[in-house]
Amino acid sequence: MKILVTGGLGFIGSHTVVELQNEGFEVVIIDNLSNSSEDVLDGIEAITGIRPIFEKFDLRDKSDVQDFFKRHGDLEGVIHFAASKAVGESVDKPLLYYENNLGVLVYMLQELTKMDKANFIFSSSCTVYGQADELPITEDAPVKPAESPYGNTKQIGEEIIRDTCKISPQLAAIALRYFNPIGAHPSVEIGELPLGVPQNLVPFITQTAVGLREQLSVFGDDYPTEDGTCIRDYIHVVDVAKAHVVALQRLLNQKNEGNYEVFNLGTGTGSSVLEVIHSFERVSGEKLNYRIVDRRPGDVIKAYADTTNANEVLGWKAGSTLDDSMKSAWDWERKVRG
Repeated sequence: MKILVTGGLGFIGSHTVVELQNEGFEVVIIDNLSNSSEDVLDGIEAITGIRPIFEKFDLRDKSDVQDFFKRHGDLEGVIHFAASKAVGESVDKPLLYYENNLGVLVYMLQELTKMDKANFIFSSSCTVYGQADELPITEDAPVKPAESPYGNTKQIGEEIIRDTCKISPQLAAIALRYFNPIGAHPSVEIGELPLGVPQNLVPFITQTAVGLREQLSVFGDDYPTEDGTCIRDYIHVVDVAKAHVVALQRLLNQKNEGNYEVFNLGTGTGSSVLEVIHSFERVSGEKLNYRIVDRRPGDVIKAYADTTNANEVLGWKAGSTLDDSMKSAWDWERKVRG
């Protein structure tokens, strides 16, 4: 079965391609390399023994999208990662985010609805919940006004898919709301390699420890949590990748309960920023240079998933610990800087 993975050379996309190929799927990747590298193909091939088909183009070009679907009429499913994802950048460049994250989604769905049968997995985010009223966060938690244009594109993206599914019985879609994917493949052939200054905690930790960054800033230690720092649900990227394969198989086997479903992807456990730092120090043997600075505007205090639906309905469960994730991230960082 041939599966399209958009943004398949990115962090989560590349790990998902590996899991798909391990399950026997034929994978086609579209990526414009705006936040990734063609070298990732070598890593995927080193792990699986198979080099996926790769097409480099920008999905914002509608005619290129239409041409691709004409040439690949035998697609059995699409996993859609391609999107801009930096919260801070989205505040500065909202129109770029709306064009890239929503325009592209519309073009994809326009092509999928022309097919007799189409299966679509959407890369969504726990940002849709904002600061939830209750913890852990279930899929039924209210979607709050977005804190950033990035978060808004995930909310609107889900609405676009849901509205399309209502009038397109031939389309089946699942939105996966990730919490905080971290880590790297245990082979250390692929991992997270952000361009420029990292926007996320874990690569900033590993880059600080390896000497690329002078110091890690911890934004606030006066939150109403046990150690005063913000709490998130950190999940190993390989666990996230495997969830995409399980979700795809759910649609292919027609096990879905409606043609639009939503699942949280997390561990169900919250870890504070300081707990993540201490986990890193434990598995690496390194002492991290960090300091407490003022709070950052817009940061949610606590967010962790209720994973009941993912575990019992989807049939997927996270398997790695925080220490596992931090060790793999550190192994990857050292290899890249080696």
